[in-house]
Amino acid sequence: METAEDLRHFWDIDPASIYLNHGSFGPAPEPVRAARAEWTRRLERQPMRLFCREMEEELEKTTIELARFLRTKPDRIVLIDNATVAMNIVAETVTLEPDDEVLLTDHEYGAVRNIWSRFCQKSGAILKNVELPFPPGDSAVTEAIRQAITSKTKLIVMSHVTSATACRLPVREVCRLAAERGILVAVDGPHAMAMLDVDLEELGCDFYCASCHKWMCASLGSGFLWVHPRHQSSVKCPIVSWGGSIAGRPASWKDGIQWLGTRDPAALLSISAAIRFFTKDRLKLFRQHAQGLITEARRELLQVPGVGTFCTPNETDYVSMCAIELPQPPGWKPGYHGHPDPLQVWLRENYGIEVLTGSWNGHRFIRFSAHLYTTEDHIRTFISAMQTALQ
Repeated sequence: METAEDLRHFWDIDPASIYLNHGSFGPAPEPVRAARAEWTRRLERQPMRLFCREMEEELEKTTIELARFLRTKPDRIVLIDNATVAMNIVAETVTLEPDDEVLLTDHEYGAVRNIWSRFCQKSGAILKNVELPFPPGDSAVTEAIRQAITSKTKLIVMSHVTSATACRLPVREVCRLAAERGILVAVDGPHAMAMLDVDLEELGCDFYCASCHKWMCASLGSGFLWVHPRHQSSVKCPIVSWGGSIAGRPASWKDGIQWLGTRDPAALLSISAAIRFFTKDRLKLFRQHAQGLITEARRELLQVPGVGTFCTPNETDYVSMCAIELPQPPGWKPGYHGHPDPLQVWLRENYGIEVLTGSWNGHRFIRFSAHLYTTEDHIRTFISAMQTALQ
């Protein structure tokens, strides 16, 4: 039986770094890096052959493997650079009228909020923020969204696993609630890939946007958009190019997305290598290993005065990524993207530790994660550094 130690060599992490921020940018294992390099080599050797005769077929092969991994049908998935691009396509596709309401929870990713803010401003629709209970239990979250729905609600946008607060939201229950009222649901799902067992047919959403470069460890620049068949004929891509099949294949709703001008498709095509790397046993091992290390750090740090459980009060509330609340020192001001909390800088400069610190709704937090390459020594160093910083 393989262990995490057996698999650690597949990653080429800088030995000067303790990388506990896989949740932001996940490095890929060697088989994925090799697959990406090989696809780029094939492209550079004969661009006409790959672009004009092979690419669409190869993208379809990758899509078939990804669909099997996500328990869905290949004709519902189109490969795209990342979840941000996918969500922009959803925003371009959903027709918003003046006074329509788009509901976002207060845990949503900043880029997603920016996307819907822009499209609501353009259309005259109303962007409505739903404050979830703290901490966000499943039934209470569903009830908060239920109470926020009005006759004008057109769309609900919510994370499967939130980014900053690292908590799972009850997507399935909210999708059922929305379906009863004829409301669309777009799910932002980058953190759910490989962290959770995702069944896209069972969720009941209209759109699902994801990146594969997080826990799934595919190459940076690889993701997908899942679209329910009832919306495929109306899909619109904000980037307008040729819009048809380069290789002369039958027309598809994916055509306007798969060719966005000249770009290297290697990242997308290497998704297959990531899926093959994560056998059933390795996927189970990853989750157990990461959850164990994260829990060890969490237990130790919760003993420090002023540190709290934040949005995941129970050890079963997270898998490979966890955020805890930190005390607020005198003069502390909420940070924002591009201006990290001084603690994040101190950990990096003094210990080589990469984590995410920030603020959310007036709470100061630190988010840390683990993967198969994370060791017990990494976690012990992190715990010791944090205890020093917070004493």
